[in-house]
Parts: sequence; structure tokens; C-alpha cells
Amino acid sequence: MTSAANPNTLEAFHATLANLPGPDRDARAAAEAREPELTKPPGSLGRMEGVVRWLSQWQGRHPPTLETVAVRVFAGNHGVVARGVSAYPAEVTVQMVANFEAGGAAINQLSRSAGAELEVIALELDRPTADFTEGPAMDEAEFLAAVGRGMAAVPEGIDLLCVGEMGIGNTTSAAAVAMGLYGGDAHDWTGPGTGVTGDAFDLKVRTVSLGIRHHAADLADGLEVLRRLGGRELAAMAGAIVAARRQRVPVLLDGFVAGAAAAALEVAAPGALDHCLAAHVSAEPGHRRLLEELKMAPLLDLGMRLGEASGAALAVNLVRAAAETHAGMATFAEAGVSGKDGA
Repeated sequence: MTSAANPNTLEAFHATLANLPGPDRDARAAAEAREPELTKPPGSLGRMEGVVRWLSQWQGRHPPTLETVAVRVFAGNHGVVARGVSAYPAEVTVQMVANFEAGGAAINQLSRSAGAELEVIALELDRPTADFTEGPAMDEAEFLAAVGRGMAAVPEGIDLLCVGEMGIGNTTSAAAVAMGLYGGDAHDWTGPGTGVTGDAFDLKVRTVSLGIRHHAADLADGLEVLRRLGGRELAAMAGAIVAARRQRVPVLLDGFVAGAAAAALEVAAPGALDHCLAAHVSAEPGHRRLLEELKMAPLLDLGMRLGEASGAALAVNLVRAAAETHAGMATFAEAGVSGKDGA
């Protein structure tokens, strides 16, 4: 399905979401049939067993493999930063992209440890999105251009994709997107981000509320929520998630910002995230609530809040361990070990 054209209108994007491929049920059945034959009590590897079923049905093969893993970090700048919602200025986004490219960031080390290939995609950093308290963050063309960049960033032939972001001010955007999708109060979704406290944090909460109030009449559609309140890096992550689904590539979602981008797809088209797992739950308080809305149980809970796809990259070796354990273990028959019933 890689030849499908990228959507050039919101209507076309909705049509894409309505025609995503489903899971490979034969591959899942093969994983389910092998699991009880392995030399261990049934269910004794807990969620690792579920990870194998997930990998099999979305890779479309059994046993699943993790030979080629791609990490994609999308970077964008936000006009809402001018309101004082972040502890850091917008130019830090540019500086951190340079750090990624020089190999000096956490995600460089985590990707290397996971045996994953890393690429950072900067999205018009010299042209921040509009302040979403005054109008849509992106017009339709800008939004779809960012979606297209995300789709184009997913290479063919990979076994797993990790998506993450970098963007000063993007936890403000993510909080607004989450509130736009699921309601509640701005306090429910807004967290410290880069370390905002005191009066600056109160300003951040008010900013999220202002954005929701400004766009209240136009938040019925998940894609519109993402366009109006998101950022280019959020739109690009959404595009990458959809491109992965087209190619039957399972996806590990990173933290709160990646989760908010993904949630917009799920609200727009329930089931759009069936090929995704939450790699971790971050210390950003809105993330746990968001995962509850998505009915996703995170693989890891380590108090991280860095972004950069760091939690997703860290979970890669857990996923790889699950696949290799499933494929490499002997069955009761192969090992000459009596099964549960003594056979």
C-alpha cells in the first residue's frame, strides 16, 4: 500500500483513515498456537506474550522479527511560545536538532543501544505555527504538508517504527489537543513540560483554556482538533503512524505529545491505532489520562518526560526480547519436557 497518494485535502485524509488495512489474523493465530507449546507455564511471560501476538498480526508473519527498527523524531516550533508558556525559548528547538545531528542527545544513545536507525526531520523551524489562542495553528495546506512529511519519513521494509518529537511549547499544544479531543478541564491535561512552575504554569493552563474557547465550535473532528491546536511535528507524527499502518508496520508511541497526535487519529477513525502500542507513560500528568482514554497500557513506567522518542526507543529491546524468546524457546515436544497434563 506504499504507492497510495498522500492526502491533499482533509476529506482525502478521512478517506485514507477509513481504508486502513487490518491485522493478519493467520499470523496472530500462528503465534497463539505456538505459545502454549513453549516450555513454560501458560501465561507466565505476561504481557510479553501479547506483544508477540501484536507483532505477528501487524507484521503479517510468524514468527515476528525485529531486524530493522526506525526511530523518527519530528521537530517543530509553536507560535504560542511567544505567550511565555515554556521555560525555554523557541531557538532551543533548532539547537537541539543540531545536537541530534551531532549525536549528542539522549535519543542518539538510546537508538544505538536499541540497534535502531535514527532520523530527525525538522519542519520549518524558522516559521512557527500560528498562536492557537488567536486562530488555527495551521491552515489546511500547512497541516497536510506536515502530514505528508511524516508519511514520507517512513521507509519501506522496516519491522518496527518509533515516533517522537522535539519542539519547545509542544506540551502546551498537546494539552490543548487532548482537551479538544476528550474535554475536561485545562488543569487535567496541562503539566510542567520543560519545567514550568508558579505564575508561568498558571499562564500555561490559561493558554490551553483560551485555545479551547477560541475553537470550541470546531472541535468535533479529530483532524480539525489537530490542525487547529497542534503543531507541524504532531501532524507529521500522525502522518508517520498512518504510513506505517499502510505498510503493516507496528508502531511504538513515545510520550504525551506523540500520544496526543495519535489520539486525534483514533478519534477521527476508531481503530486507527490498533497497530500501535504505548511504549511508556511519561511523568507529564496528562499522559496517563490520555492513555486511559485510548485504553492503552504502557509497556514502561519510568518517570521519563524527555520526549525525543526516548521512551519508545527504550522499549525496543523489550519488544525484541519478546519476539526472540517466542521464536527461540523450545516446545515441550522438542525439549522432551512433560506438558501440563503430563503428556
